[in-house]
Formats: sequence, C-alpha cells, structure tokens
Amino acid sequence: MTTAASQVTGDLPRHVAIIMDGNNRWAKARQLKPQDGHSRGAEVARKIVAACVDRNIPYLTLFAFSSENWLRPQTEVRALMALFLTVLRRDEITQLHAMGVRIRFIGNRSSFSKALQKGMLEVEKRTEANLKTTVFVAVDYGGRWDIAQAVSQLVAELPAESDIAGAITAANLHQYTSLAEAPDPDLCIRTGGERRLSNFLLWQLAYTELYFCDTYWPDFNEAELQLAIDDYASRQRRFGGQNAFAHDSVGQQENTEVLADA
Repeated sequence: MTTAASQVTGDLPRHVAIIMDGNNRWAKARQLKPQDGHSRGAEVARKIVAACVDRNIPYLTLFAFSSENWLRPQTEVRALMALFLTVLRRDEITQLHAMGVRIRFIGNRSSFSKALQKGMLEVEKRTEANLKTTVFVAVDYGGRWDIAQAVSQLVAELPAESDIAGAITAANLHQYTSLAEAPDPDLCIRTGGERRLSNFLLWQLAYTELYFCDTYWPDFNEAELQLAIDDYASRQRRFGGQNAFAHDSVGQQENTEVLADA
C-alpha cells in the first residue's frame, strides 16, 4: 500500500545502467561463433540507446567490456576489439550524433590499442556538445578499479602535508569516480539470467533499483526495456530512511526528514 511516507516513484529513471549479458550463450544456443553474439549485441545496444532518447532519459551507462573480460579466450578478445573499432567507425555513431547523443567512455583506456584509444577520443569530441542523452560506455571497467583510481587521484591532488585521512570523505571521493558528472543510476538492468553485479559500478549502485531478466542481451528489445522501467516506476524508494526523497548522488540528498529504519 502506498502511504505519504512511502511513495512509489511513478517516474522515468533519470539514469539507467545496463549489464549487457548473454551474448555468448545466445550464440552458443544457435551454434554460432561468440563474435556473432557480440555483433548482434552491438546492434541491440544502438536500438536501446535510441529508445532511451525517445523516452527523454538523460543518462545511460552500458557495461560493454569488463576488466575481467581480458581473461576470455584470445580469439574472442581479438574479435571483440575488432568489433569495437568497427563500431567506432560505423554509421551508427553518425546516427547517434544526429539524435543528440553524447558519448563518453569510462574505464582504463590505457589497456587498449592506440587505434582504439584514438577512436574513442574522436567519438567523444564529435559528440561532446550534444545535450539529449549522455551514454557512458564502460570498457575495461571494474567497480573496484574505479574506487581505487578515485582514491589515488584524490590523494595525488592534496596539498603537501595535508590530513590525508580527513580528506578521504565520501563526498570528496565521489568527485573522482568515473560517473562523477552524472547522478547515480536509478535503475540497473542485468540481462541473461544472472543475479549479481559482476564488479559493475560498486560505488554508484548503493541505492539503485536492480532489475534482472532472463532474456539474453541479443534478444533484449524496447518492450523489455519498458517492462524494466514500468517495474521501476512501481517501486518504493527510501534510500535507507523511512521517507521517500529525491536523491542525486553522494552529498546531494534532498530531504529534510530522513529517519533510519527501526
């Protein structure tokens, strides 16, 4: 039952994060190569970006390649890198640019080839003035890496003889995380049937609503996205307190009366 102190969101999420899982299993079920699943997955990603633009969702984060994915068979990794480079050079980027999509890559870029690093930078520069939807593509990304690099950056920029322990606060650290410019995700979708975060956005997902579906990513579509959004809109969000309230990120909570759960 909905009460004044416990309200459903009833709104679109401002920031959706997606763990795009199931490409390999989709391909295996069809006796295809892993790269066929990844190629189909890239097409689905473009369509989901367009669907978010149509719904006026300002932020979307896609988990494209984790820091653990380097451990996969080298033939698959090479195929993934080739696909990544192809996507950066394809007409899809032009189409997304025309839709007003701003693209940013988060993760440890130094692991990629010079050609890929150049391609990522070119796409970012090309789309940097777009205002419709910002799409963060997580590549060679891990949540633990994100927190560790944020601590390193924070400490490195402290003046000499600073109180390091005192300076490492949640609000200060947040400024150096990969998604510092965006509100924390409201909704995180994972496809493929698994029920875990797999080292994705560990800092940012503290109060995010999680949605798991069995659909493999290559079969995910706009209707599936809408199901997740509808489920999100029906939920009650308290962020650890008894009252529902607006919540952007660390240090940006907008509530005058937050009570701990008894």
